[in-house]
Formats: sequence, C-alpha cells, structure tokens
Amino acid sequence: MLILGNGSNVIFLENYHGIILLDRIYGISFREDRFFWYVHVNSGEVWSKLVYKCLKLNIFGLENLAMIPGRVGASVVQNIGAYGKELKDFCDYVDIVYFNNGSKIRLNNSDCKFNYRNSIFKQHLLNKCYVVSLGLKISKFWQPKLYCNLLKLNCVTPKNVYDAVCTIRKYKLPDYRFVGNVGSFFKNPVVSINRLIKLKNYFPDIVYYNLNKNKMIISAAWLIKYCGLKGYKFGTVSVYNKHALILINNGSAISRDVAKLACYIEKKVKNYFSILLELEVCLVNKYGIVKDFKTFLNEKY
Repeated sequence: MLILGNGSNVIFLENYHGIILLDRIYGISFREDRFFWYVHVNSGEVWSKLVYKCLKLNIFGLENLAMIPGRVGASVVQNIGAYGKELKDFCDYVDIVYFNNGSKIRLNNSDCKFNYRNSIFKQHLLNKCYVVSLGLKISKFWQPKLYCNLLKLNCVTPKNVYDAVCTIRKYKLPDYRFVGNVGSFFKNPVVSINRLIKLKNYFPDIVYYNLNKNKMIISAAWLIKYCGLKGYKFGTVSVYNKHALILINNGSAISRDVAKLACYIEKKVKNYFSILLELEVCLVNKYGIVKDFKTFLNEKY
C-alpha cells in the first residue's frame, strides 16, 4: 500500500503493484494564548493554502514556505523548507497512526528527529505509520527571516515577504501541473566548515549557506550549473534553463530517460567536486519506495 498527497515529488519508475491511497483528510483549527498561535491541521490539507490562510488571519511566520506544493502530511515527512525556514521550526507535534494495529500516537518535535529534508518518518517509519495531523506553534512576535533574494526587499512586512517568495518561485520553478517536473530533484549537500574551506580554495565563487555552527549547505543548483548542465537536454528530458535543480519533461519522457539524466548529473558533480548528490525526489517501483535508480537501471554509476 502506498499513500500519496499530491504526488508532486514522486516519480513512478514502473506501474505500482498495490493499492494507492490519496490523503484527503481535511480540517484546520486555531487557538491562541498571549504569546503563540496554535494551528491543528489535518494531513490532507494543501500546504500552500494553509500558508495563505494563516497570512489572511494575521498569523505570521510561514511566509518563506509559500507555494511549496503538496499536502501537509508529506510536508512533515520531508521536513519541507525554503528561504532559511523549515517545517521543524514551527512543528509542535505530529499525530500518527500505525498500520499494524491502528493505534494513534502523538510525537513531539524532538521525537520527530527532524533534520535537513529529513525526519524519523522518512528514515524509519515510512512503511509503518501514517501521518494524520500536524500541530504548529507560531510566535505572535514576528521576526522576518531574510535569506538569499529576500535580502533585496526594501519594505519588510509579512505580506511583502509572502509576495516576494511567490514571485521568485513562479519565475524559477515551472508549474508541475503544466510542465512535468518534481521540484528540487537533488538535496543541497551538507558539508563541514573545513570541507567548505577546502572547496573555496578551488572554487572561490561556490554558493553556500549556513545550516548551523558546524555545518554548511552548498547550493546543488550552483554545482550543476558549474558543470555546464543548466539547460542541458538529454533526449526527452532536460535540466531547466531557469533553475539547474529542476529536471523537466520535454513532452514524452519516460522514467528511464529521467533516471539516465539524473545519473549523468550525479557523475559530473562527483567528478568535479567529489560530492555525491542525494535525491530529494521520492522514487517508487512496482513494489514501493526505493532509494535510488541503481536497481532500476541495472547498472553501476
């Protein structure tokens, strides 16, 4: 059995031999105290609509995460993030149901083992439980997180941050409903500060961001672009010419075409930088979720 939200970050390598359940558990409730807003939202709600609804209710803080496609349940599994903020920054608790006995358990933030685009659900509980709801805790004392292009804002308000993020995403990212893509195909690599210093000696223009006091995030899009692959066409699939982290279907691509291009990109980046890119996309073969393309292509890379 496979549970899908929108499937916007999923590639089916083959026809799935099982039951697919679409998450459509709806419902949002709000409460507040002096310092925080508390939002309880069910897993089938659309994430981007939740962000917009909060903004309209003057619940500020989620603006950096605007227009991320998918449902709330998937956002928890992936620990979605953008422009310096992640879901874990707001998560108060997650309610799950175990498949084997139907028991419902509430996990707090620390139980979820959130990490960069990762969580306990993705690593250990993916086939054991189902996320049914999420609790958000949002401070009433709003502080903007200005990151990357948002630093150019002249007037910083929640609405302006939201509008800027939407504008940037509309320009850089093709709408998956009209141009076949799964969003960011690879994760941005996380490296130690010492490793980054060594890379900067050879590649002084390398783009990176702070993750924490010990780790740095390197832009995977920059790595791919440096390898000369931005806009690169491989038959029926190509690297998007506005954002090198996006692979797009030129009209008739099949999963094998996508897999071969992805593997080619991985090889190029590894040869240039000795960095192995990790997939952010979710892959599904006929039996369920798999970690990479190796078995599918039946070749080493």
